[in-house]
Amino acid sequence: MHIPENYLSPSTCGVMTVAMVPVWYHAVKEVRRTVPKERIPLLGVAAAFCFLAMMFNVPLPGGTTGHAVCGTLVAILFGPWAATLAVSIALAIQAVFFGDGGILAFGANCFNMAFVLPLLGYTIYKLIAGKNPDLRRELVAAGVGSYVGINAAALCAAIEFGIQPLLFTNAAGQALYCPYPIWVSVPAMMVGHLTIFGLAEVIFTVGILAYVRKTAPSFSAEASQQTAEKPTRPVAILIALLVAACPLGLLAVGDAWGEWGTEDLASLVGYTPAGLAEGWEWSSFFPDYSIGGMPDWLGYILSAVIGVALLVIIFRLISGTVKSQVAFGDR
Repeated sequence: MHIPENYLSPSTCGVMTVAMVPVWYHAVKEVRRTVPKERIPLLGVAAAFCFLAMMFNVPLPGGTTGHAVCGTLVAILFGPWAATLAVSIALAIQAVFFGDGGILAFGANCFNMAFVLPLLGYTIYKLIAGKNPDLRRELVAAGVGSYVGINAAALCAAIEFGIQPLLFTNAAGQALYCPYPIWVSVPAMMVGHLTIFGLAEVIFTVGILAYVRKTAPSFSAEASQQTAEKPTRPVAILIALLVAACPLGLLAVGDAWGEWGTEDLASLVGYTPAGLAEGWEWSSFFPDYSIGGMPDWLGYILSAVIGVALLVIIFRLISGTVKSQVAFGDR
């Protein structure tokens, strides 16, 4: 679901980024208001769940792949606006350090995965869970909310892809950016997310939430300050296990729909859209989660460690800018 560089026009990217600016501003204000200072470093750990979930590529028959996001999970634990901030920072790290998602398309990717997904997923979750739900009802609500959320995000991405050839073509009628119109992009994106990828999102969300509720119930924004200061060793263990298992994502063969390289796209449509051929490219530090001449599996693990460490550090730094007096639980 990560939109790569140059698949969207610069104007589309600009509009999506401008649209996200007030969203980010409001998210920062809400995190300062609703997440206690002592809890913000744990929000970085929750963001690590998103980062790692997106490394577990899941294959779909036909040679395409997809992944979970876990934005609804973070929204349930820390609030929807905290999830917007957490997923946005995870996406920024992926784009800058690993080339996963375009720099210019960052606003669009955040709109889809850091705004639409967690806010809609959390809204559905709250409607089903109600107040003070038991664990079973909460997990059902989380499963439904996460499924709706990721499919809504995929639909937004499909629309953004699909409007490109309708708006931006050359004199010969060839698309300048994504060449697939909306009547192709929407079914192509949705078939995977309504089935396998949506199921992956439900499994990650429900599985992690059940584990956290049973082993580390204080891992949320609403715990008391005394509880908040207790260690969350079970969560750290789960993060370590996910890091160790993330090379399983390498087993999926093929690219996600809409994330092909220039040569692969040219072989599919018979030409290279000019915007892709002449567009701007960012040279990431560890492209495709590979590091130097290391084996792919080791580079993948080290990339996961780097991503998790950066998220923890960033949110610790953010916590240093927040005053101690914060309202609890008003989300």
